[in-house]
Amino acid sequence: MGAYQETFERIEQKYLLDVDTYMKLRRRLDGHAQVDRYGKTTICNIYYDTPDHRLVRLSNEKPFYKEKVRVRSYGTPTDDSTVFVELKKKMGGVVYKRRVDMTLAQSDSFTKQGVLPKRNEQIEKELAYCFKLYNNLQPALYLSYERIAMYGIEDDSVRITFDSNIFYRDHTLDLSRGAWGKQLLNKGERIMEIKIAGSMPMWLVKILDELKIYPTSFSKYGAAYQRELANGNMKKEGVDCA
Repeated sequence: MGAYQETFERIEQKYLLDVDTYMKLRRRLDGHAQVDRYGKTTICNIYYDTPDHRLVRLSNEKPFYKEKVRVRSYGTPTDDSTVFVELKKKMGGVVYKRRVDMTLAQSDSFTKQGVLPKRNEQIEKELAYCFKLYNNLQPALYLSYERIAMYGIEDDSVRITFDSNIFYRDHTLDLSRGAWGKQLLNKGERIMEIKIAGSMPMWLVKILDELKIYPTSFSKYGAAYQRELANGNMKKEGVDCA
C-alpha cells in the first residue's frame, strides 16, 4: 500500500478571486492559517473521458452525483516518478476521492491495458471498474496550475488552496511533456477552494463576509471544455445519464 493518503471525504467550496481581493484575503488570513511545507507547487493532470465527453458534459449539468477520473502529478514527471490515479466523486455537495500512487509508467499500463500495479488492490479495482463502466475512457484534457495550500493554525483539517496560472490543452496529452497550453483565467485571477470536514469555522465565515467573497460553481475541466465548445473545437452531445 502507498505511503500517501488515499481516501478523502470532505466538503469543498470554490471561489473566483481577482488579484486585489486575493491580496486582501491573504493579509486577513495571517494568524489564522499558514502555508504548508510544500510552498508553491505545480499540479499537473490528465483528465479521462469518453470520446463524446460524457463525464464533463454530465458534470456541467450540475447533477446530484458526478465523478471524474484523472492522473495527477506534482511537477513534470518522468517514467519512474510518482503519480496518482484518482477517482473523484461528488454527491450532494460532499466530495469523495479515492486515489492510488504508482509510477508514471505503471499508470500508463494501468489506463491503457488494465495492468494493476497492486499498490492498493481495492482502490485499483474500483478504478478499473470505472474504466469498464464508461467503456473506452481515454485522455481528454491536460490541465496544470500553480497551487499555494494553507491549513488552519487551530484546526489543521481546514484547508485553503489558491490556484493560479491555469493552463490546459486538448492535445499532447502526456504529463511528461510539461506545463503549457491555453490560459484558463484572466491575468491575476485565482481559484480558491476551501476544504473542510464539517462546518466552516466562524473566523473564516467572518473574513469572507467582510471581504464580500461569495462561492461560485467552477470546474477547471468543465470551464475548459465549455470554452473549446464555444470556439467550435468540441462537439456538443446530448447527456445520457443512464
